Amino acid sequence: MTVPSVEYARRLEARRDTHARLTRLDARLSYTRLVVFAVGVGIAIALFEGWASAWWLVVPLVAFAALVVRHDRVIRSRDAAARAIEFYLRGVARIDDRWAGMGEAGERFRDAGHVYAQDLDLFGEGSLFELLSIARTRAGEETLASWLLSAAEPSEIHARQQSVTDLTPRLDLREALSLAGAEVRASLHTDAVVAWAEGPPLFRRAWLRPAALILTIAAVATAVYAFASGDSAPFVAVVLCEIAFTLPLRQRTTSALHGADGPARDLGALAVVLTRLEAEQFTAARLVDLQRRLAGAGASNIKASAAIARLRQLVELHDWQHNMVFAPVAAAVLWGTHLALAVEAWRRVHERDIREWLRICGEFEALASLSAYRYEHPDDPFPEIVVPDARRALFDGTALGHPLIAAGRIVRNDVCLGEGVQLLVVSGSNMSGKSTLLRTVGVNAVLALAGAPVRARRLRLTPLRIGATLRIQDSLQEGRSRFFAEITRVREIADLAAGPQPALFLLDELFHGTNSHDRIVGASGVLRALLDRQAIGLVTTHDLAVTKVADAVAPRASNIHFEDRFEGGEMQFDYLVKPGPVSRSNAIALMRAVGLDVPPD
Repeated sequence: MTVPSVEYARRLEARRDTHARLTRLDARLSYTRLVVFAVGVGIAIALFEGWASAWWLVVPLVAFAALVVRHDRVIRSRDAAARAIEFYLRGVARIDDRWAGMGEAGERFRDAGHVYAQDLDLFGEGSLFELLSIARTRAGEETLASWLLSAAEPSEIHARQQSVTDLTPRLDLREALSLAGAEVRASLHTDAVVAWAEGPPLFRRAWLRPAALILTIAAVATAVYAFASGDSAPFVAVVLCEIAFTLPLRQRTTSALHGADGPARDLGALAVVLTRLEAEQFTAARLVDLQRRLAGAGASNIKASAAIARLRQLVELHDWQHNMVFAPVAAAVLWGTHLALAVEAWRRVHERDIREWLRICGEFEALASLSAYRYEHPDDPFPEIVVPDARRALFDGTALGHPLIAAGRIVRNDVCLGEGVQLLVVSGSNMSGKSTLLRTVGVNAVLALAGAPVRARRLRLTPLRIGATLRIQDSLQEGRSRFFAEITRVREIADLAAGPQPALFLLDELFHGTNSHDRIVGASGVLRALLDRQAIGLVTTHDLAVTKVADAVAPRASNIHFEDRFEGGEMQFDYLVKPGPVSRSNAIALMRAVGLDVPPD
């Protein structure tokens, strides 16, 4: 198997060589065009003075036209090489854990009210979304974000895993999608295109197209007759009928033709991506199905790329009307009317297809993002999704690590919930690793339930609804305290646990915003209620009194802790989970170390 970092480095060097070669060629072609243009100007002056034949001007004109075409191709290839360089630089950065801030952070998907998104750092700089996403269209980003925000059903997870497996070795495809997607991202105005396609019809009467065709045939026939006989009266009569026919339709015809310009251009950019996807040979059932939908989309039963090409052709034919020589002919044969009616017919056939094309493209890009992660992290396995006979929860992970922590700094831990123990009470000092453990469990659950590989040696879990309280904040605008925000979120998690699927709860410093007595009473009641609803989860605490809750509900709960030690004026952590509650605290020593006047015990 190819080592990802080696393959990326090889391709990066090749794309840089290509870019450098094309940059040199671009410069040579620019100078050559300038020389040919100067020669042409010289010949034009000679023609004006009568020193040369007009035929001499043909050579520089043809040469200049050929150079323009060649130069345009070189510039396009050079720009593609530059985008490929960026693609592989980002890939190398992800492998080397230098990726934060280099990709799309997904800020627009942030939702402070979501039950776990902010708590698990799904969006924002250095987020899980930025690590995963190589999508270049808004549809791809939206699809990936939706997968992270809501758990899929087991059958859907399995289908995504198969698709990711099929896509993982297809590095050429991911590069091609990235290069094409760069143009789509700059060109495609998704909302405007969908609004145009699904807008109300401009021509509601079916007889307009055959009537226009009859008038055009009549115009051609009478024009031929007038040319042969010299009698133009029939032709004039037909033209008057055409004017009477088209005048009421003029505004709608103009709206149809000019309204299609932007969508045709935007969809042309999308067609580059769709053409590449249509040409691939897939084995995964989901990918084959998506490809089949592109190959025979809508009532027309033609490929999506071919349908878009037809729309672009209609728009280009409309441009012919602007030619002064062709304009009279276009008017006589109702050129614009026919094209407007054809555009409207295209829109009616494909009004629902465009949304589907965007959805399919988005799903391909989301799956490509997960496949890129799997390619770049070959040691991360797919989880095993367990479908229990009865309503029960399971999260059994071995050597779990956090995917947003650099590989060289990860400390892995085992976490098993649901097989005897439903609750782990995690105690320890600040910075010892308690919250990171909760995030590690949560992020891996999100990855698993999205169909992605996980950062673990092994992970088995049932379908779960996730809820967390790791980043609960107060709100001055809404007049809510942190404590009120926390109890509101805990209520949401309790409601999740009462639903059809069991919940995985991740509660950080539960109720620490109130006094010790109320915290113990409240925590004990909430945790008992969650366990009674077959939920599983972890809760962290500094308060050793909270660790007594685990003893009260044993054997359904167990205490674990992180240790620290104070050496050489600094706190030292090993970030390894150990059984039982924490037995000592270094808080006093730390206070003294920073210069606080704390009396001896």
